[in-house]
This record gives sequence, C-alpha cells and structure tokens, in this order.
Amino acid sequence: MRSIAIMNQKGGVGKTTSTVNISAALAAAGKRVCVIDLDPQSHATLHLGEELPYGAKSVYDVLLGKCKLAEVRQQVAENLWLVPAHLDMVGAEMELASAVGRELILRDELADDRFPLDYLFIDCPPSLGLFTLNALTAVNEVFVPLLPHYLSLQGFMRLVETLEAVTRRLNKQLRLTGIWICQFEGTQLAKEIVADIESFFQHRDNLPSVCRSAVFFETKIRKNVRLAEAPSHGKPIFGYDPNSLGAEDYRNLAAEIAGFPQQTG
Repeated sequence: MRSIAIMNQKGGVGKTTSTVNISAALAAAGKRVCVIDLDPQSHATLHLGEELPYGAKSVYDVLLGKCKLAEVRQQVAENLWLVPAHLDMVGAEMELASAVGRELILRDELADDRFPLDYLFIDCPPSLGLFTLNALTAVNEVFVPLLPHYLSLQGFMRLVETLEAVTRRLNKQLRLTGIWICQFEGTQLAKEIVADIESFFQHRDNLPSVCRSAVFFETKIRKNVRLAEAPSHGKPIFGYDPNSLGAEDYRNLAAEIAGFPQQTG
C-alpha cells in the first residue's frame, strides 16, 4: 500500500480538491483507495458527499482512542472509502495536548488496521499542528500541490525544512515524492514558476535527502470553474462533469501517479 499525505502550509492551493479527485480517479481505475480527512473544516468529507450529524463518530474519535478506524470508515463509491472528519475536531488538539505520543496516534491506529488498500491518502489541514504531524508520522510519502505564484516557492522551501525535521525526529521513511501545479492558466508568470521548480530539481545531489526522489508531475491542473463547483454538489469532478478540463487533468495526474497510460485529447 502507498500511504500519502497531501499537504501545504498555505490554504486555497487545491489540496482537498486534489485529494478527492486523485482518489476518485484511482478508484475508478480499479484501485482500492481510502481518504482520511484530517482537516477540522471537513472539506474532503463534504466533497465526497458526506455530512456527519452531530454526535456521529469520526476520525476525531479515533484520535481520542474512543474507537477504531474500522468503526468510522465508510464506503462512498466503488473501490473508494472515507474516514470522515467532523467540525467538532476543532477542539481535539487541546484535548490531545497532554497525551503521551500524541504525534503517533494515527500511525499506531493504521498499524493495527488490516483493511486491504492500494492507496491511502490523508488530507491535511493548512497548518503544521498536531493533525498534520499525525499524518506525517503515519505515511511514507508526501505530495504537495502548488499555485503558480512566487510566494508559493518560498512556502515550498519552508515546507521542505519542516519535512526534514519530521524525518529526523519522527519518521525516517518519510519522503516528498510528488509535486504539481494547480490553477494553471498558461501565463508568462506561471511558466516562469514552472521553470523555477524544474530548475530546483535539476541538481538532485545538492537537495535535502527528503526531496531528492520527488517527481514534478507533467500534468498541470488548469483553472476550471467546474472543479470549484463540484464540492457543493458533494461529488468528485468525475461525477459532476466527467468531460470537463478538470476531470481530464485529474485523470492524467492519477495516471502519472500510478504509472497508467494517460488519456489523450
């Protein structure tokens, strides 16, 4: 099983959109995929058409030791499962503040879980708090979506520093393995940002070890209003508008991730 945290310290970069649509594309291709929503905003949960009623069990209860992953995991489509989040997670970090080994709770729960999967994706909140640390200690890979802005590059370098620290102290297997551009419009600025990222990875021997194996995916997620509309309908882009540019891009990105032949046209 490949275990992957999709993260970025900045919000609004396409992190949740990417988590949901990559997962849906891989599930449609026959892979068994689970999404864990670790963001207290529960956007991945809502995007997949689930809205937990008050008092329903969620990943929050798993982190607090009140239940196991199997008790909250639910199937949302063929080959696709969700461990949902709930807005009551907002207070969970305070409740866990004094817990021994609080950064390792999710890792230990996943180690005890025997559910067969090909891919596990964790949607992280846009911060480096306890939930994100739980994700980074529980997975082997990190994927990072970036916007084609210069400030994104600065944020990316800080993120690499964070991953280095986590690798040294908490998870020696952790590696940054995938990067892609979201909301790409083909402007000169966007092309310059892409060139800067490509240049960054040209001399891998000089890079921090945590990101030497990273792939800068060829597929770029073009700016597409249908991608912005799909979450309000509780569907991945393939269930909302399967012929849109957004659907085409995420199919191709999933194909790159899995090594499938990409679609053309």
